[in-house]
Amino acid sequence: MLSGFFRGAWAPELSLIDLALSPLGVADALPTVAQRLKGTAVSIVAGIRDHAQATGLRDLWEPLTEALADLEATGQDVIVDGGRLGLPGYPEPLLNAADLTLMVTRSPLPALAAGRTWSATVRRPDSGWRNPAALLVGEGQPYKAADVAKVIGLPVLGVLPDDPAAAAVYYRGAHAPSRFESGMYVRSLVALTEVIQAAIARSRSQLVEQVTR
Repeated sequence: MLSGFFRGAWAPELSLIDLALSPLGVADALPTVAQRLKGTAVSIVAGIRDHAQATGLRDLWEPLTEALADLEATGQDVIVDGGRLGLPGYPEPLLNAADLTLMVTRSPLPALAAGRTWSATVRRPDSGWRNPAALLVGEGQPYKAADVAKVIGLPVLGVLPDDPAAAAVYYRGAHAPSRFESGMYVRSLVALTEVIQAAIARSRSQLVEQVTR
């Protein structure tokens, strides 16, 4: 995000490393490490700059999971970019504890084969994701969402169009193409946001019902 969407023009002074090393403890240090994006109500905790730092964050994930859960009382939503699954030091506790965790995939066979190997792991009742689902990029290339869900064993919660020019605005800071804000890609992102919010609300409602029975 920093090198892509922000084109390297904005670099937060603090990051996950500072959060892990803070003498204040994770919960108390989190507000100081989260940097507000100018002109918005959004704050970001910057990730690591070097993959070698990832293994040093393993002891951070559990207390960070608890600190982020406490933010619900303030009405804050948290989005975690977990990166590639299975890399050393990846934030497994955060993904397991999330109200909703989406595995991003495409529909060609190599992508589905990789997704299928992970779906059994993330659906484990003992240590898997609380509410797992998939986000499909490029439906119909060549398989539809229903086929993808059947193969990988996860429901496809949403679909994004395969639009490299529009996606490049976010992942590498490219200039927005003509009619970007009203285009299919942005409209799909807005629709996906609504679907995610509805799925989380539904999941929480079902949890409350189970607890009160």
